[in-house]
Amino acid sequence: MSKATKACITGCILFLLGYIVYSSMKLDQFKCEVCMEFRGKTDCRRAIGATKQDALRTAIETACDQLSSGMTDSMACSRTPPQSINCEKH
Repeated sequence: MSKATKACITGCILFLLGYIVYSSMKLDQFKCEVCMEFRGKTDCRRAIGATKQDALRTAIETACDQLSSGMTDSMACSRTPPQSINCEKH
């Protein structure tokens, strides 16, 4: 294998790794903290997402996972309005 071929392959690999790192850093743009109350219990959770809606949905689902038991409870909890929401650009 010639030096030029090795240099080209190395350059391509470095470019690909740089692109992957850069792309993954851009995904986490919003951070939300949500407090949910369900059946007399309260839980607050944080999440990071590419959009405010993604972060909010993930925080709600994570809090509801702690507050509910089973799929029916989890769905009912996720339809409950949050007690508090705090979202900011990350």
